[in-house]
Amino acid sequence: MGLYTVTEARAALDRLRPLLDELVAVRADAAELAAALAPGGLGTELGGLPEWKARSARFDELVTEVQQSGVHLKGVAPLLLDFPAELDGVPVLLCWLEGDRELAWYHRADLGFAGRRPLA
Repeated sequence: MGLYTVTEARAALDRLRPLLDELVAVRADAAELAAALAPGGLGTELGGLPEWKARSARFDELVTEVQQSGVHLKGVAPLLLDFPAELDGVPVLLCWLEGDRELAWYHRADLGFAGRRPLA
């Protein structure tokens, strides 16, 4: 995928929302199951090893789907997505962090998350 406009990136994020919501839920289930399976772990009603394997496999599938969309998946806990773009002739990444209501941030491609600024 090439560069996104802000409008295109927001539309792509809207399309990805159901997938991202499932990814968050599966991530939480897998973490709870892993903790339950660890020595001394507290049991869980979610199941055991087969359920952990299934959640882990689904997590990997979801991550792959996000990556194949052309969006840069920079983190999974919390989810962090970057959409390559250009603002005023400067290469930037439109940035969405899990918990953000909308795509409202960007940072220069060379600065990373520390250079995150609100979109005007």
